[in-house]
Amino acid sequence: MLRKLALAATFIFLAPSLTSAQTAKFQIEEATIETIQSAIMRGELTSTRVVQLYLNRIRAYNGTCVRQPDGVLGAGPITPIKNAHQLNALMTLNLRPTKRQTLGFDPHKARSMTDAADNNAAMPDALDVAAQQDVYFAANRRLIGPLHGVVLAIKDQYDTFDMRTTAGMDAAYANDRPPRDATFVKRLRDAGAILIAKANLGEMGTPNSRSSFGGPFCNPYDTERSPGTSSGGSGSSVAANLVTCAIGEETGGSIHHPSKNNSLVGLAPTQELVSRDGMIGAALNTRVGPLCRTVKDAARMLEVIAGYDPKDELTAFSIGRMPAEPYRSFANERTLNGMRIGVIREHMDKKVFNEADVQAIDLTERAIGDLRRIGATIVDPGPGGALFQVCIDKYFPLYRNRVFIEQNPNLFPSDANGKPTTDRVSQLVDMYFDPKLVPPGTTIRNIGAASNNALTKYMLNRYLRERGDANIKSMRDLIDKSKYYRDIRPEAGFIDRKAALEEINSSMTLDLATVFQDRFANQQIMLQCMAEQNLDAVVSPSGNIPAYILGAPIEPPLDGRTNSVWGLLGQHGIPTLSVPAGFTTQVHDRVRDPAARGGTRLVAPVPATLPLGIMFWGRPFSEPTLLKIASAYEAATKHRIPPPDFGPVAER
Repeated sequence: MLRKLALAATFIFLAPSLTSAQTAKFQIEEATIETIQSAIMRGELTSTRVVQLYLNRIRAYNGTCVRQPDGVLGAGPITPIKNAHQLNALMTLNLRPTKRQTLGFDPHKARSMTDAADNNAAMPDALDVAAQQDVYFAANRRLIGPLHGVVLAIKDQYDTFDMRTTAGMDAAYANDRPPRDATFVKRLRDAGAILIAKANLGEMGTPNSRSSFGGPFCNPYDTERSPGTSSGGSGSSVAANLVTCAIGEETGGSIHHPSKNNSLVGLAPTQELVSRDGMIGAALNTRVGPLCRTVKDAARMLEVIAGYDPKDELTAFSIGRMPAEPYRSFANERTLNGMRIGVIREHMDKKVFNEADVQAIDLTERAIGDLRRIGATIVDPGPGGALFQVCIDKYFPLYRNRVFIEQNPNLFPSDANGKPTTDRVSQLVDMYFDPKLVPPGTTIRNIGAASNNALTKYMLNRYLRERGDANIKSMRDLIDKSKYYRDIRPEAGFIDRKAALEEINSSMTLDLATVFQDRFANQQIMLQCMAEQNLDAVVSPSGNIPAYILGAPIEPPLDGRTNSVWGLLGQHGIPTLSVPAGFTTQVHDRVRDPAARGGTRLVAPVPATLPLGIMFWGRPFSEPTLLKIASAYEAATKHRIPPPDFGPVAER
C-alpha cells in the first residue's frame, strides 16, 4: 500500500498540472494552519499541493548565502553576501533520492549520508505522506488530524527516524538516522504534520549562526546578518515561508532570538510541559517550542506536543496543570481588560546600555502604550526603576546563600582553613529584616546561572547510549569522530566547537545541588514579586540588539545585557512568548578596532529595517494567560511583515 501511495505521490508531483487548475489561486506566503486546512476542506487545495508549493520556495531560496571558498565541508572563513536572496535555513530535506534529484537539490541535502539508496518502504518522505493524507481525505472528507497539511521543519537537535540527526555536527555515525522519533516529533506526525526538513542550527544548540555540516545560515531581512541563534534555521525558514511553522529549542534565548530577528511568534513553554526525549544535548534548562508567524498557530502546535511523557520524568509535573480547553481557545483575545502586566525596566535602562539598545527600548515603550490602550493595567517602576529589585534584595541572600556568601567575602570572612569567623546565619537573618544591609550590585541582569557542564556530559552520554550507534557510542567518540569548521572567531560567535566539547567532557562528577538551588531561587524571586504586585505577566524586549552582521563582532554583555535575549528566568523553566514589535530605522554595528577598548567599537548608525520583538513572561504553566495577552497585542498592532526579498516564486 505504501509503495502504491508513494508512486501516486510521485505521479502527482511530476504532473502538477493535474491539480494546479483548481488550486493555483492559493497563496502559500503567510499561510496559516487555518487557511491551509480551510482550503483543503473546500477542495481547493491538497496536502500534496501544499508540499509542492513549499518545495518551490525551498528550491528558490534555500541556497548558499555566504561566500565560503572552502565549501560547506571545508568549513573555513566566510564572508556574508548582501542581497543574497538565499538562506541555507534547511540542511536536510525529507525527499527520496529520485525526487530530490528531479528537483535539482544538492546531494548534501539528502535524507541520509549513510544510506544512499534510501529505499526503505517504512520511511515515507514528505510527498509520500502528503499523498496518504490526500487519499484519506478523499475517502473520508475529513482531516486526518489537527495538523493535517501543515508543513514543518524540525531543528536538527531532535531525532527524526527518517532524516539524519547530528545537531549540525559533521559526525561519522554508522547510521546518521536515529532509531526512532523524539516523542514530540511522533506526536506531530500522528497529528498530521508533514515534516519536510531538518533546520540548520548553531551547532549542538550553541550560539552560532553556522554548523559544521550545514554551514552558515542567514537572515531573510538582511542576508548579511544572523537570523538568530541557535534555532536560526528554524526561524528564517518560517519567516521566508519555506514552511508553515518550525520547532526550535530554548536554553538561553534560542527560540526568542530567532523570533526577534525574523518577526515571528516564538513560544518557549514551561520546562515541564513538553518532552525533551530524543534531543541531543537535553538538560535541565532546555525546552522544546514552536516558531510560527501567528500566535494562534503557535498555540495549535503546543496543543499537540504538550503533555506527560514517561521518557521525560520532568513532564510528570504537567499532570493536572494543563488547561481544560485547547490552547488555541486562548489565542483569540482582542482586549486585555483586567490584566495586570509588569514592566521589566531592568532590561530597558538606556543609562546602563549603549546606542545599540535604543531602538529596541523605544519600540518596547510603544508596545507598553499599546497594551495599556487595549485595556491592560501596566505596573511600571518607571525609567531607571527595577521591577524585581526589592525581591532580589530580600530573597537572594537566603535562596542563593552559597553564591551570595562566596560573592561577598568581606561580609562573610573565613580563617586560613576556610572556616567561617562570623555567624553567617544571623547575618542573613539581619539582611532579611533590613535589605539595606545587602550590598548593592546584584540585579536581575547579573544574577547569573550555575554551570551545568557535567549535566550536559551526562545527558549527551545518555542520549548516545540510547541511540545505540555502532560507531559513536560516547561523547569521547563524538569528539574524536567528527569534523569541525576552522573559522574560529569567538568575538563573532564562531567558537571552537571541539574545544568546547572537550571542556564539557572533562567534567568528572555530577553535582546538581547548585543548579537546582539556582532554579528554585530565581523562580521564587519572580513569583514572589509577581504575587506582591498582583501581576498576571511581565513584559520586556525580546532582546535589545538587532541582528548582527555575520562574522562581525557581536555586542558584549554590557552590564548584564546580552547580545541575544534575557535568558536568566527562561533558563529556569519560566514560560516566555515573543511577538513582533516592529522594525528598526537604523542600526549601530560593531567593528574591530585594535585601538579601542576591548578591540571593538560601535560605528555611526546606518539605515536598516530589521525586526525586533517583545516578550511576555509568566508563571509556570501560565501559557493560556500568555496566549491571551500576545494574541490581543498581535491583533491590535499587526507588526509582522514578511521579508520583501523573499516574495512569491514562479511555478515550474
